[in-house]
Amino acid sequence: MNYTENIQATDLHQLDLLTLAALIRSGEVSPVEIARAQLRRIETLDGDLRSYAHVTADSALQQAQAAENEIRQGRYRGPLHGVPIALKDLFRRKGVPTAAGTAIHRGTPADHDATVANRLCDAGAVLLGQLQMTEGAYSDHHPDVAPPLNPWNADYWTGISSSGSAVATAAGLCFGATASDTGGSIRWPCAATGLTGIKPTWGRVSRHGVFELAASLDHAGVIARSAADAAALLEAIAGPDVMDPTALHAPVPRYATETGAPVDGLRIGVDPDWNTGDVDPQTQRMMEAAMQVFEQLGATLVPLRFPSESAAQAVRDWAPLCAVEAAVAHASTYPSRKQEYGPVLAGVIEAGRALSGLTYQSILLRRMALRGWVDAVFTDIDALLTPVQPMPPLTLRAVSVLGSQPGLVEALQRYTCVFDMTGHPCLTLPAGQCEAGMPMGLQLVAAHLGEPVLFRLGAAFQSATSWHLRRPAL
Repeated sequence: MNYTENIQATDLHQLDLLTLAALIRSGEVSPVEIARAQLRRIETLDGDLRSYAHVTADSALQQAQAAENEIRQGRYRGPLHGVPIALKDLFRRKGVPTAAGTAIHRGTPADHDATVANRLCDAGAVLLGQLQMTEGAYSDHHPDVAPPLNPWNADYWTGISSSGSAVATAAGLCFGATASDTGGSIRWPCAATGLTGIKPTWGRVSRHGVFELAASLDHAGVIARSAADAAALLEAIAGPDVMDPTALHAPVPRYATETGAPVDGLRIGVDPDWNTGDVDPQTQRMMEAAMQVFEQLGATLVPLRFPSESAAQAVRDWAPLCAVEAAVAHASTYPSRKQEYGPVLAGVIEAGRALSGLTYQSILLRRMALRGWVDAVFTDIDALLTPVQPMPPLTLRAVSVLGSQPGLVEALQRYTCVFDMTGHPCLTLPAGQCEAGMPMGLQLVAAHLGEPVLFRLGAAFQSATSWHLRRPAL
């Protein structure tokens, strides 16, 4: 059987990254043929799904050929070698148009590489292209951009900024993708499409060469099909970077080794009031089932009281803080090119430019206190368990009125933007489905640099459940 027949016979596009990596390393799958198969699949399906902003077919095939040659010569680089990956369209790649969802940068080739892109190339990954995203990584797409569609059901939301990364990964148009999270933009798309995502500790991944929305809130991370896949991707891109002075200097652990470790004795904190108050019954049932799984695996559930009132204030503080930082990020093009901005991002920048210094400083002081209170939570537990959102999957119709329903926005951000404000790492896992058949997700949070614990718990959960193995029928 030749490579092409093997791909068609076994539907390799549905495999998780590490399973494909093993087939590539053994020589059963050719990097060139899997790259070609992925490009054909993109050409066939993405006209409807709209997950890619730009496909780099020629360079992808060149990278695939180089990977195939190296592997045949015994120069195997690791689990990403020869595997097709894609970049959210705010990770710059020299010579490739990188627009960050904006009209201003559309069609303009980047003049340098993001550190993340370089590290993926160093790991031997095959980069298929740039993935569509909201304008400037805020909440709405530019009016000229057609948003990606959820491959599970096109009537449902795909979860804001990193939606292209989630749609492509869920639909089998790549085997993992880079993403970013400023208020929930890794976690919502993963929950909406049945995927696993890691928002690492702030600074764990370099932001050099990444379009900025809000510098102190932006987290670079990944979206994948399993906790083990996410661990392999994060291990490749994490670490200090001389080009980014905010990148943490702590050594990068072997995250992959954590995914096979038992969870006996690990303490998972649960605030029953925070996790159930104003939370819909479907989400509560998902959480109860997940807690039973963790207990069966040997983890200990620890009741606690999360500083939920301070967290609620942080949700209210997030928007003005993000607005100020967005105004700084766009100072070179706004207001000088205001007419090229969509109304939502322009409104955010205007709000940031108008915020008083006293209000801004009050937000910073509350944020400092919140970090301390959340840090204290982890003195007695190894991880915190929450939903991703307190409601079942949202339809596009429901999302269309978010702007006129601030209470709904605050509810959606309840469990997400708090940990962008504090910088704590979060792992999102698929953990159920709603009555309409759409995926639902939970969130595990750990102390700063606690990603190893998250991967350990996530992989154990996925060894005992099959939610992460479900694929949309396209």
